[in-house]
Amino acid sequence: MRKVIGIGETVLDIIFRSGQPIGAFPGGSVFNGIISLGRSGVSTTFISEAGNDRVGDHIISFLQDNGVDAANVNRFPESKSPISLAFLDDHNDAEYLFYKDHPHDQLDFVYPDIQPDDIVIFGSFYAVNPVIRPQVMGLLDYARSHGAILYYDVNFRAAHRNDVMKITPNLIENLEYADIVRGSFEDFDVIYRMQDPDKVYNAEISFYCKKFIYTHGARNVELRAEGGLKRSYPVIATDTVSTIGAGDNFNAGFIYGMLKQDIRRADIERGLTVGQWDEAIRDGLLFSAECCKGINNYVSPEFGEIMKQEIKTSNSI
Repeated sequence: MRKVIGIGETVLDIIFRSGQPIGAFPGGSVFNGIISLGRSGVSTTFISEAGNDRVGDHIISFLQDNGVDAANVNRFPESKSPISLAFLDDHNDAEYLFYKDHPHDQLDFVYPDIQPDDIVIFGSFYAVNPVIRPQVMGLLDYARSHGAILYYDVNFRAAHRNDVMKITPNLIENLEYADIVRGSFEDFDVIYRMQDPDKVYNAEISFYCKKFIYTHGARNVELRAEGGLKRSYPVIATDTVSTIGAGDNFNAGFIYGMLKQDIRRADIERGLTVGQWDEAIRDGLLFSAECCKGINNYVSPEFGEIMKQEIKTSNSI
Protein backbone atom coordinates (compact mmCIF):
# COMPACT_ATOMS: atom_id res chain seq x y z
CA MET A 1 0.00 0.00 0.00
CA ARG A 2 1.35 3.42 -0.96
CA LYS A 3 1.76 5.90 1.90
CA VAL A 4 1.72 9.65 2.44
CA ILE A 5 4.33 11.03 4.83
CA GLY A 6 3.90 14.59 6.10
CA ILE A 7 6.38 16.76 7.98
CA GLY A 8 5.29 20.03 9.60
CA GLU A 9 4.27 21.89 12.71
CA THR A 10 1.50 21.09 15.17
CA VAL A 11 -0.53 23.84 16.84
CA LEU A 12 -3.81 24.24 18.65
CA ASP A 13 -5.99 26.58 16.57
CA ILE A 14 -8.37 28.67 18.69
CA ILE A 15 -10.92 30.23 16.35
CA PHE A 16 -12.67 33.55 17.02
CA ARG A 17 -15.69 35.18 15.42
CA SER A 18 -16.85 38.65 16.50
CA GLY A 19 -14.22 38.63 19.21
CA GLN A 20 -15.42 35.42 20.87
CA PRO A 21 -13.83 31.95 20.72
CA ILE A 22 -16.04 29.46 18.86
CA GLY A 23 -13.80 26.39 18.79
CA ALA A 24 -10.34 24.93 19.38
CA PHE A 25 -8.88 22.28 17.06
CA PRO A 26 -5.51 20.62 16.50
CA GLY A 27 -3.93 22.14 13.42
CA GLY A 28 -0.89 22.97 11.35
CA SER A 29 -0.74 23.28 7.58
CA VAL A 30 0.57 19.82 6.70
CA PHE A 31 -1.16 18.35 9.76
CA ASN A 32 -4.59 19.43 8.47
CA GLY A 33 -4.08 17.72 5.12
CA ILE A 34 -2.72 14.55 6.72
CA ILE A 35 -5.81 14.30 8.96
CA SER A 36 -8.10 14.58 5.92
CA LEU A 37 -6.11 11.90 4.08
CA GLY A 38 -6.23 9.63 7.12
CA ARG A 39 -10.00 10.07 7.30
CA SER A 40 -10.18 9.19 3.61
CA GLY A 41 -8.53 5.79 4.00
CA VAL A 42 -4.98 6.72 2.96
CA SER A 43 -2.06 5.22 4.89
CA THR A 44 -0.44 8.25 6.56
CA THR A 45 2.53 9.11 8.79
CA PHE A 46 3.24 12.47 10.40
CA ILE A 47 6.65 13.80 11.50
CA SER A 48 6.62 16.72 13.92
CA GLU A 49 6.97 17.84 17.51
CA ALA A 50 4.31 18.54 20.13
CA GLY A 51 4.42 19.96 23.63
CA ASN A 52 4.74 17.71 26.64
CA ASP A 53 1.41 18.96 27.96
CA ARG A 54 -2.34 18.34 27.75
CA VAL A 55 -2.52 19.95 24.33
CA GLY A 56 0.25 17.64 23.12
CA ASP A 57 -1.64 14.65 24.53
CA HIS A 58 -4.71 15.75 22.60
CA ILE A 59 -2.77 16.21 19.34
CA ILE A 60 -1.23 12.73 19.54
CA SER A 61 -4.59 11.13 20.32
CA PHE A 62 -6.26 13.07 17.51
CA LEU A 63 -3.71 11.83 14.97
CA GLN A 64 -4.12 8.24 16.11
CA ASP A 65 -7.93 8.44 16.19
CA ASN A 66 -7.87 9.55 12.54
CA GLY A 67 -5.67 6.71 11.36
CA VAL A 68 -2.36 8.61 11.27
CA ASP A 69 0.88 7.04 12.50
CA ALA A 70 2.14 9.45 15.17
CA ALA A 71 5.25 7.51 16.22
CA ASN A 72 7.51 10.24 14.81
CA VAL A 73 5.92 13.16 16.68
CA ASN A 74 8.58 14.21 19.20
CA ARG A 75 7.81 15.51 22.66
CA PHE A 76 10.51 17.18 24.73
CA PRO A 77 10.46 17.63 28.53
CA GLU A 78 9.17 21.01 29.71
CA SER A 79 7.98 21.97 26.22
CA LYS A 80 4.61 23.62 25.65
CA SER A 81 2.47 23.23 22.56
CA PRO A 82 2.21 26.20 20.18
CA ILE A 83 -1.09 28.09 20.03
CA SER A 84 -2.62 29.89 17.07
CA LEU A 85 -5.44 32.43 17.37
CA ALA A 86 -7.47 32.68 14.16
CA PHE A 87 -9.86 35.65 13.85
CA LEU A 88 -12.52 35.15 11.17
CA ASP A 89 -13.66 38.24 9.27
CA ASP A 90 -17.00 38.88 7.55
CA HIS A 91 -15.86 36.73 4.60
CA ASN A 92 -14.82 33.88 6.92
CA ASP A 93 -11.15 34.43 6.07
CA ALA A 94 -8.74 34.31 8.99
CA GLU A 95 -6.12 36.64 10.43
CA TYR A 96 -3.64 34.85 12.71
CA LEU A 97 -1.63 35.41 15.85
CA PHE A 98 0.90 32.74 16.83
CA TYR A 99 2.24 31.94 20.28
CA LYS A 100 5.15 29.54 20.66
CA ASP A 101 6.86 28.77 23.95
CA HIS A 102 9.42 26.18 22.89
CA PRO A 103 12.85 27.15 24.24
CA HIS A 104 14.18 26.37 20.74
CA ASP A 105 13.01 24.37 17.76
CA GLN A 106 14.03 20.75 17.89
CA LEU A 107 13.38 17.81 15.63
CA ASP A 108 14.65 14.32 16.29
CA PHE A 109 13.16 11.33 14.51
CA VAL A 110 13.94 7.99 12.91
CA TYR A 111 13.24 8.01 9.18
CA PRO A 112 9.93 6.26 8.53
CA ASP A 113 9.61 3.52 5.97
CA ILE A 114 9.48 5.21 2.56
CA GLN A 115 9.01 3.15 -0.58
CA PRO A 116 9.08 4.06 -4.29
CA ASP A 117 6.00 6.12 -5.29
CA ASP A 118 5.08 7.03 -1.71
CA ILE A 119 4.28 10.76 -1.42
CA VAL A 120 6.01 13.19 0.96
CA ILE A 121 4.31 16.52 1.64
CA PHE A 122 6.19 19.41 3.23
CA GLY A 123 5.67 23.14 3.48
CA SER A 124 5.14 26.38 5.42
CA PHE A 125 7.81 28.09 7.54
CA TYR A 126 8.60 24.68 9.04
CA ALA A 127 10.10 23.61 5.70
CA VAL A 128 12.46 26.62 5.51
CA ASN A 129 13.20 27.19 9.21
CA PRO A 130 17.01 27.42 9.46
CA VAL A 131 17.05 25.85 12.93
CA ILE A 132 15.67 22.47 11.78
CA ARG A 133 16.93 22.68 8.19
CA PRO A 134 19.40 19.78 8.51
CA GLN A 135 16.67 17.40 9.65
CA VAL A 136 14.19 18.52 6.97
CA MET A 137 16.82 18.23 4.23
CA GLY A 138 17.83 14.83 5.53
CA LEU A 139 14.26 13.60 5.15
CA LEU A 140 13.94 15.08 1.65
CA ASP A 141 17.20 13.44 0.57
CA TYR A 142 16.11 10.14 2.07
CA ALA A 143 12.70 10.32 0.40
CA ARG A 144 14.14 11.22 -2.99
CA SER A 145 16.75 8.44 -2.83
CA HIS A 146 13.95 5.96 -2.08
CA GLY A 147 11.91 7.01 -5.11
CA ALA A 148 9.18 9.03 -3.34
CA ILE A 149 7.18 11.86 -4.92
CA LEU A 150 7.76 15.23 -3.21
CA TYR A 151 4.89 17.72 -2.97
CA TYR A 152 5.79 21.21 -1.70
CA ASP A 153 3.23 23.70 -0.38
CA VAL A 154 5.04 27.05 -0.08
CA ASN A 155 2.53 28.43 2.47
CA PHE A 156 4.67 31.41 3.54
CA ARG A 157 2.67 33.93 5.51
CA ALA A 158 3.02 37.64 6.19
CA ALA A 159 4.04 36.99 9.81
CA HIS A 160 7.42 35.89 8.42
CA ARG A 161 7.83 38.71 5.89
CA ASN A 162 10.99 39.94 7.62
CA ASP A 163 12.56 36.48 7.27
CA VAL A 164 12.36 36.31 3.47
CA MET A 165 16.03 37.09 2.81
CA LYS A 166 17.18 34.69 5.51
CA ILE A 167 15.18 31.71 4.22
CA THR A 168 15.51 32.26 0.45
CA PRO A 169 18.31 29.66 0.00
CA ASN A 170 16.18 27.06 1.78
CA LEU A 171 13.14 28.01 -0.30
CA ILE A 172 15.10 27.54 -3.52
CA GLU A 173 16.37 24.15 -2.34
CA ASN A 174 12.78 23.11 -1.60
CA LEU A 175 11.70 24.13 -5.10
CA GLU A 176 14.54 22.04 -6.52
CA TYR A 177 13.54 18.99 -4.47
CA ALA A 178 9.85 19.28 -5.34
CA ASP A 179 8.09 17.32 -8.06
CA ILE A 180 4.99 19.51 -7.68
CA VAL A 181 4.78 23.00 -6.14
CA ARG A 182 1.57 24.56 -4.85
CA GLY A 183 1.38 28.11 -3.56
CA SER A 184 -1.14 30.85 -2.99
CA PHE A 185 -1.53 34.46 -4.01
CA GLU A 186 -0.55 35.51 -0.49
CA ASP A 187 2.63 33.41 -0.48
CA PHE A 188 4.07 34.99 -3.61
CA ASP A 189 2.92 38.47 -2.73
CA VAL A 190 4.88 38.17 0.52
CA ILE A 191 8.00 36.50 -0.93
CA TYR A 192 8.33 38.09 -4.38
CA ARG A 193 5.80 40.93 -4.36
CA MET A 194 4.32 39.28 -7.44
CA GLN A 195 0.63 38.60 -7.96
CA ASP A 196 0.41 37.23 -11.49
CA PRO A 197 0.71 33.41 -11.73
CA ASP A 198 2.48 33.53 -15.10
CA LYS A 199 5.10 35.94 -13.78
CA VAL A 200 5.60 33.87 -10.64
CA TYR A 201 5.98 30.67 -12.66
CA ASN A 202 8.26 32.05 -15.34
CA ALA A 203 10.46 34.19 -13.09
CA GLU A 204 10.67 32.17 -9.87
CA ILE A 205 9.40 28.58 -10.17
CA SER A 206 9.86 26.97 -13.60
CA PHE A 207 13.67 26.92 -13.50
CA TYR A 208 13.48 24.65 -10.43
CA CYS A 209 10.16 22.80 -10.82
CA LYS A 210 8.02 22.53 -13.95
CA LYS A 211 4.74 21.58 -12.26
CA PHE A 212 3.06 24.51 -10.50
CA ILE A 213 -0.40 25.04 -8.98
CA TYR A 214 -1.43 28.57 -7.97
CA THR A 215 -4.45 29.18 -5.75
CA HIS A 216 -6.14 32.49 -4.98
CA GLY A 217 -9.02 32.08 -2.54
CA ALA A 218 -12.36 32.04 -4.34
CA ARG A 219 -10.73 32.78 -7.70
CA ASN A 220 -9.74 30.17 -10.27
CA VAL A 221 -6.95 27.69 -9.57
CA GLU A 222 -4.18 28.07 -12.15
CA LEU A 223 -1.99 25.26 -13.45
CA ARG A 224 1.31 25.77 -15.25
CA ALA A 225 3.44 22.84 -16.41
CA GLU A 226 6.03 21.77 -18.93
CA GLY A 227 5.29 22.01 -22.62
CA GLY A 228 3.46 25.30 -22.14
CA LEU A 229 0.50 23.58 -20.43
CA LYS A 230 -1.77 26.23 -18.98
CA ARG A 231 -5.13 25.41 -17.36
CA SER A 232 -7.61 27.31 -15.20
CA TYR A 233 -10.17 25.71 -12.85
CA PRO A 234 -13.11 27.45 -11.15
CA VAL A 235 -13.48 26.71 -7.45
CA ILE A 236 -16.58 24.89 -6.22
CA ALA A 237 -19.27 27.25 -4.96
CA THR A 238 -20.08 26.52 -1.32
CA ASP A 239 -21.56 28.15 1.77
CA THR A 240 -18.30 28.94 3.53
CA VAL A 241 -18.08 28.73 7.32
CA SER A 242 -14.28 29.01 7.54
CA THR A 243 -11.42 29.09 5.02
CA ILE A 244 -8.72 28.18 7.55
CA GLY A 245 -7.94 24.75 6.09
CA ALA A 246 -8.88 25.46 2.46
CA GLY A 247 -5.37 25.33 0.98
CA ASP A 248 -4.25 22.47 3.22
CA ASN A 249 -7.19 20.40 2.10
CA PHE A 250 -6.63 21.25 -1.55
CA ASN A 251 -3.23 19.59 -1.06
CA ALA A 252 -4.88 16.57 0.56
CA GLY A 253 -7.43 16.23 -2.22
CA PHE A 254 -4.82 16.59 -4.96
CA ILE A 255 -2.65 13.89 -3.36
CA TYR A 256 -5.74 11.71 -2.89
CA GLY A 257 -6.45 12.21 -6.60
CA MET A 258 -2.92 11.12 -7.52
CA LEU A 259 -3.29 7.96 -5.46
CA LYS A 260 -6.76 7.24 -6.84
CA GLN A 261 -5.41 7.46 -10.38
CA ASP A 262 -2.29 5.49 -9.43
CA ILE A 263 -0.02 8.31 -10.61
CA ARG A 264 3.57 7.30 -9.94
CA ARG A 265 7.00 8.91 -10.15
CA ALA A 266 7.50 7.66 -13.70
CA ASP A 267 4.25 9.37 -14.76
CA ILE A 268 5.36 12.64 -13.19
CA GLU A 269 8.78 12.49 -14.84
CA ARG A 270 7.15 11.72 -18.19
CA GLY A 271 4.62 14.54 -17.73
CA LEU A 272 1.03 14.18 -16.56
CA THR A 273 -1.75 14.19 -19.11
CA VAL A 274 -4.38 16.91 -19.12
CA GLY A 275 -6.90 14.32 -17.91
CA GLN A 276 -4.70 13.36 -14.95
CA TRP A 277 -4.23 17.01 -13.97
CA ASP A 278 -7.95 17.72 -14.35
CA GLU A 279 -9.01 14.85 -12.10
CA ALA A 280 -6.41 15.45 -9.38
CA ILE A 281 -7.19 19.18 -9.24
CA ARG A 282 -10.90 18.40 -9.20
CA ASP A 283 -10.34 16.23 -6.11
CA GLY A 284 -8.29 19.04 -4.58
CA LEU A 285 -11.14 21.47 -5.09
CA LEU A 286 -13.63 18.94 -3.71
CA PHE A 287 -11.66 18.45 -0.47
CA SER A 288 -11.14 22.22 -0.13
CA ALA A 289 -14.84 22.99 -0.56
CA GLU A 290 -15.79 20.28 1.93
CA CYS A 291 -13.40 21.67 4.55
CA CYS A 292 -14.84 25.20 4.15
CA LYS A 293 -18.33 23.94 5.09
CA GLY A 294 -17.35 23.55 8.74
CA ILE A 295 -15.35 25.20 11.49
CA ASN A 296 -12.82 22.34 11.55
CA ASN A 297 -9.55 22.37 9.60
CA TYR A 298 -10.21 19.11 7.75
CA VAL A 299 -12.86 17.19 5.84
CA SER A 300 -15.67 15.65 7.88
CA PRO A 301 -15.52 11.99 8.91
CA GLU A 302 -18.66 11.38 6.81
CA PHE A 303 -16.97 12.81 3.70
CA GLY A 304 -13.91 10.70 4.53
CA GLU A 305 -16.00 7.53 4.55
CA ILE A 306 -17.26 8.31 1.04
CA MET A 307 -13.68 8.90 -0.13
CA LYS A 308 -12.58 5.60 1.43
CA GLN A 309 -15.03 3.76 -0.80
CA GLU A 310 -13.92 5.66 -3.90
CA ILE A 311 -10.27 4.88 -3.37
CA LYS A 312 -11.01 1.24 -2.58
CA THR A 313 -12.87 0.79 -5.84
CA SER A 314 -10.02 2.41 -7.76
CA ASN A 315 -7.72 -0.43 -6.62
CA SER A 316 -4.90 2.08 -6.57
CA ILE A 317 -3.53 1.69 -3.07
